[in-house]
Amino acid sequence: KTLGNGLPLSAVVTSHEIERVCRERNFLFYTTHVSDPLPAAVGLKVLEIVQRDGLVARSRVAGARLHAGLRRLQSRYGCIGDVRGRGLMAGIEIVADRATKTPAPELGSRISDKMVELGLSANLATISSFTGVFRIAPPITITDEQLDMGLAVMEEAFNAVEGSQPLYSTRVVERAFGDTATLS
Repeated sequence: KTLGNGLPLSAVVTSHEIERVCRERNFLFYTTHVSDPLPAAVGLKVLEIVQRDGLVARSRVAGARLHAGLRRLQSRYGCIGDVRGRGLMAGIEIVADRATKTPAPELGSRISDKMVELGLSANLATISSFTGVFRIAPPITITDEQLDMGLAVMEEAFNAVEGSQPLYSTRVVERAFGDTATLS
């Protein structure tokens, strides 16, 4: 989907050895869009923009920022059993117990609902092999400000949902002007 910017386009990247074996075994990959010029033109334009705008390098930088923010959340909430992924593709596993990695899909669902209530689309995997894992895949064009805002919303949701197992305590400090702030 990304290569075709939403149009049906895919690419296969492989080694010469794998290609040789596929040819020897008469393997054929064919789709109804195999010679469609529209997705091909769109794909070429997408690749041109990716190169022109340095989006691969940007993805690395934004991905490092995303993973650092998710690891920070993991250091603050005991219900985050694992943070994994690469670049701008990440997953955070919601568990009842970090030691046993027992999935906590109900807790994940409540956290997801809170994130949505706060304005962040939160995709929680519910199939058994990925139970309780948030799949995080922001667009490659995301800004640092947008990424930080998303992480802040996640923090707010984790903080608001009972059972998230905060690993820090909060204290309210009276400021000189009479308002309050929560510090961790």
